[in-house]
Amino acid sequence: MSRKIHHIASLLIAPALLAVSVSANAYQAGDAIIRLGAAAVDPQEDSGNVKIGGADSGLTVGVDSDVQLGLTGTYMLSDHLGIGLLAATPFQHSINLNGVGKLADIKHLPPTVTLQYFPLDTKSAVQPFVGAGINYTAFFDEEFTSANKQAGFSDLELDDSWGLALEAGVDYQLTEHLLLNASVWYADIDTEASFKVAGVNSSVDVDIDPFVYMLGLGYKF
Repeated sequence: MSRKIHHIASLLIAPALLAVSVSANAYQAGDAIIRLGAAAVDPQEDSGNVKIGGADSGLTVGVDSDVQLGLTGTYMLSDHLGIGLLAATPFQHSINLNGVGKLADIKHLPPTVTLQYFPLDTKSAVQPFVGAGINYTAFFDEEFTSANKQAGFSDLELDDSWGLALEAGVDYQLTEHLLLNASVWYADIDTEASFKVAGVNSSVDVDIDPFVYMLGLGYKF
């Protein structure tokens, strides 16, 4: 009987010992955390009217969402402050001419750097954080659809963007090194799309301003 009681006690105590082990090795100055997971970009776009040869067409554009592989990192400057980086494989979006249909495809990379604040005790296995910083978005591979090329659309180019970025997230340490992560960012992304219609210079201003959601696993070094 005593052997059974000892076995049951061991099973009950083990999770507590694991929690103590994890919390005793939580975040502190000098730690580096790498996170990998699915990242979804959800544009909250606001488009100006498309201008063809300087004339207002009355048409606007929309941008669809996309999911790619996301990679984030944090380097702890102190027990409560860190430098964060958001990167990803290139996001691809369709640009739609509202009321008409799909206009073009584009790709972009949105590297974002933030200063992060972790408010809880450094020994806590749960580490929520908030951050603020700068986003740079580089657009490339801008291509009109084949049908629109045949209709006279050409030379599509989107200006790169600099803007404010905000983030919030939480890490939960499963072991001393392995963790779960959920994060969300807001990025101020404004661009001007320049192109030609039957050789006539045209443009449209678009505030993309997406939310970026990420869920993944991480590793603390």
